[in-house]
Amino acid sequence: QVQLVESGGGYVQPGGSLRLSCAASGRTFGTYTMAWFRQPPGKEREFVAAFRSSGESTYYADSVKGRFTISRDVAKNTVYLQMISLKPEDTAGYYCAAVLQRVPLSSIRRPGQYNYWGQGTQVTVSS
Repeated sequence: QVQLVESGGGYVQPGGSLRLSCAASGRTFGTYTMAWFRQPPGKEREFVAAFRSSGESTYYADSVKGRFTISRDVAKNTVYLQMISLKPEDTAGYYCAAVLQRVPLSSIRRPGQYNYWGQGTQVTVSS
């Protein structure tokens, strides 16, 4: 079992920055894939970014590429999502997700591939 706890959300003006954290506990060793998803108001959950432990490769949605960075701190069992140049359309609940296997690239954007989820943290971008 893996437990995920997100933090770092908040209210920020357009152009601002935030860093989200996802602290993992439980079985946090071996091969895994961790990801960030978001769910804007009234919309479906969408992929934001992912990190695969094998090869330490990262993947991003086109809408956040160049603005968001996913990274991890192995010692702290924490995955981060650094967000810069935030836009109002980035407003959403942000969720950390994990699965204890290497997810194929063709499936990495699918929420159904992940079986552990955090409770979410709200990000609001508004002037």
